[in-house]
Amino acid sequence: MGEKSKGFFVTGDPLIYGADVAIIVTLLGIIIFLTVFKKWGWLWKEWFTTVDHKRIGIMYLVSSLLMLFRGGVDALLMRLQLAAPNTHFLTSQHYNEIFTTHGTIMILFMAMPFMFALFNIVIPLQIGARDVAYPFLNALSFWLFFFGALLFNLSFVVGGSPDAGWLSYPPLSEIAGSPGPGQNFYIWGIQISGIGSLATGINFLVTILKMRAPGMKLMKMPLFSWSVLSSCITIIFAFPVLTVTLALLFVDRYLGAHIFTADSGNPMMYVNLIWMWGHPEVYIVVLPAFGIYSEIVSTFSKKKIFGYKSMVFSMMIISILGYFTWVHHFFTMGAGADVNTFFAITTMAIGIPTGVKIFNWLFTMFRGRITISQPMLWTIAFIPCFVVGGATGVMLAIAPADYQYHNSYFLIAHFHQTLIGGVVFGYLAGLYYWWPKMFGFKLNERLGKWAFWTWNIGFYVCFMPQYALGFMGMTRRVYTYGWDMGWAPFNMVSTVGAFLMGIGFIFQAWQILYSIKNGEKDVTGDPWNGRTLEWSIPSPAPLYNFAVIPEVKHDDDWWETKKAMADSQYKKEPPQYEPIHMPKQSGIPFIMSACWFVVGFGFTFGWSYVGLAGLLGVGLCLLARSFQQETDYYIPVDEVRKTEASLGRVG
Repeated sequence: MGEKSKGFFVTGDPLIYGADVAIIVTLLGIIIFLTVFKKWGWLWKEWFTTVDHKRIGIMYLVSSLLMLFRGGVDALLMRLQLAAPNTHFLTSQHYNEIFTTHGTIMILFMAMPFMFALFNIVIPLQIGARDVAYPFLNALSFWLFFFGALLFNLSFVVGGSPDAGWLSYPPLSEIAGSPGPGQNFYIWGIQISGIGSLATGINFLVTILKMRAPGMKLMKMPLFSWSVLSSCITIIFAFPVLTVTLALLFVDRYLGAHIFTADSGNPMMYVNLIWMWGHPEVYIVVLPAFGIYSEIVSTFSKKKIFGYKSMVFSMMIISILGYFTWVHHFFTMGAGADVNTFFAITTMAIGIPTGVKIFNWLFTMFRGRITISQPMLWTIAFIPCFVVGGATGVMLAIAPADYQYHNSYFLIAHFHQTLIGGVVFGYLAGLYYWWPKMFGFKLNERLGKWAFWTWNIGFYVCFMPQYALGFMGMTRRVYTYGWDMGWAPFNMVSTVGAFLMGIGFIFQAWQILYSIKNGEKDVTGDPWNGRTLEWSIPSPAPLYNFAVIPEVKHDDDWWETKKAMADSQYKKEPPQYEPIHMPKQSGIPFIMSACWFVVGFGFTFGWSYVGLAGLLGVGLCLLARSFQQETDYYIPVDEVRKTEASLGRVG
């Protein structure tokens, strides 16, 4: 296993000691609360063993917001270090660890679960289904993500964090460059959660293709469902590449192979493989955001989306073209003029379907009766932000120009412009939009606007100066710099902007806590006057979602149904209830994922016997599942009728 870690616990840094205290106090507080209020049984029965897609979505959401906080703190620490020249707030080693964990957490442990939260909360409701295709697998996917994220974050206080960058290029990530356990935490944390991500992609692909309500043909499907379908196709082809790549890197580290080493292997093979996953990953997370914007623009403009078919085709084209752009990440590495030209053209070409969507959203808003609500605010803010991100992306796609921009802060600014302005703004818009459907109340508007403006002003103050810093020659991963470089004013402004964004996040946390008690209740199930099926049922949705599976006759079927209901001649058919088939809860996903955590922890420290014991636990869980006979049940008609009556659905 190479050189052993100097100590099991990370020591020597006041920031780490502060984190240790915070973790211990938080854990004790949770344990005391659950014990005093006798909530352990409730936690196990209602959450740890649930297979209900709505509850799984809420657990994904809570996890992603916690990871947004952790990744955001990393970002603020980096900006404090770079705020002024010759600063020694962080040691060089700690800085390397922080920029590694920041990137990894934000992409894999914040953006991905945020996306999966919205998949789970919305898709079955939007297509008229009672659950996902594989509820057990859905629960397993969440717990694999959760324990993978837990393992990765554990490196902060145990063993030491990875420090080879968020994509861990060899030879730095090989045993000679990273001899401690930090890099193994990276490999196993991502591997375990990545298996869950792949399973989620399969699950929602099958759900959308096989479980749509009667009459909902593909070309009648809401655009958010289309965006999820295109994202899942990309997941299915991209994530196996990541799994194999990290497995080969671990073989190098654990067994002393030389697949990616500089002496006997080929580090560039790793770079190719990681970006074969890495660039499609960008589209995996941004495509659902495009679907969210489409739903919001249509709802709050009170119009059908302009150019529905072109929106569908553009999303599917992006999911295909995304596989032909990965080499633009290393134009400067000597691939040759022909290769660079091909990937420059494909990178520019992918901007065309994105541009189509921007125009379609604008034309949908044109002459619409626009309501400026919290979801619409974030959507409108996204458009100029993403246009700038796309334009700078085309600049980076020009291979000769990329020789100047590459590895500079210009690239950092572009990356955050698209990932924050496109993905984070989109998911926050979706959070505000579907929050009443999840919890039955709206989030406070006043606090939401404070959060919106501090986030957005902070974003531009933070990242616009970084374009200038890139032109001035400031490269990525710089730990400190001198007064003679002339970078100090822009870095100070950028740091102020980062803290403004942090204040925006605090406003959002305050907004959620305030709204839990004081939020406007959603008594109609349709607080935004929505167009799609999820708004046709109460908020929050009952366990079975739909007492009677709807029959879809139109695009925007709920909107058309409401128009028909407004007619004085409309006669509502009395509902014909039948027993509802539902999956039973199971504790196996939680236990199996905990066993995978043991596997990852054991092999991270080279304790093979611990890793093998974990694998044995995984095998036993699979065996136990294979012998389960009664995995589902029926909700009787009387119970359905009683539930519907309590929700005001039976007159």
